Amino acid sequence: MSSGTADGRSGMSNETSTATTVNSIGVAMFTVSDQDAAKAFYTGPLGWEVRGDSRFGENGEYRWLEVAPPGSTARLALNPPMFDSPGGGAIGVETPDVRGEHARLAAIGGLDMEPLPEADTPGAPLLFMVKDPDGNVVTVVQV
Repeated sequence: MSSGTADGRSGMSNETSTATTVNSIGVAMFTVSDQDAAKAFYTGPLGWEVRGDSRFGENGEYRWLEVAPPGSTARLALNPPMFDSPGGGAIGVETPDVRGEHARLAAIGGLDMEPLPEADTPGAPLLFMVKDPDGNVVTVVQV
């Protein structure tokens, strides 16, 4: 006996009546051991272009690097490891209202979710992360 619906969906119910503000999957994220080497690979052999390369943090210790194939609306962020070793992945989704989406998800309750930052971080987009039950990370980013 199948637990899904006739069209293959899981049959999960919508836990809230408030519609999501997320409107696209815009950024895929790879963890890499060396951002410069990764940038050289994607922009060299693959022929992709740099879409963003900025430093942020109190002393510029962090770097946000995005590459994409020419003409693509989706980007690939090349990040240092978040959890000790390179590999794994996450997705970034975009919304025009990060604060509203955070409030919507917080109202559902029971989600493994970061609080919104107290203040904007110069050079970085407003964002928060939420994990699925398996620990996969969805980063919700203000656009």
